[in-house]
Amino acid sequence: MTETAQPATVPVEKVKGALLRYRILAWITGLWLLLLVVELILKYGFDINSLDFVPIAHGWVYFIYLILTVDLAIKVRWPVGKIILTAIAGTIPFLSFYVEHIRTKEVKEQFGLTGGSL
Repeated sequence: MTETAQPATVPVEKVKGALLRYRILAWITGLWLLLLVVELILKYGFDINSLDFVPIAHGWVYFIYLILTVDLAIKVRWPVGKIILTAIAGTIPFLSFYVEHIRTKEVKEQFGLTGGSL
């Protein structure tokens, strides 16, 4: 069953803001994760430690991603399983980009958000 209407208790503007924040952090997290993969290849494949700051930076970015994922999830009332799968997406290369696309499409359909900057 697909929900097409917004729950009465959640203003659409709050959902738009939460969705935009989530989308931005999903992309940033995905990019930092790809940089982390490069760092690991350089470190363990070539013994080059020039990107040793990347794991810490990705960790903090991922932490913020988790917070914004939960913020969006609360506003759109995702079930726990969907929250967990969305959170895990920030740990698997390229998955955050795909899951962000799917979640954005779902939220837009659920709340009737079309066009605009989202």
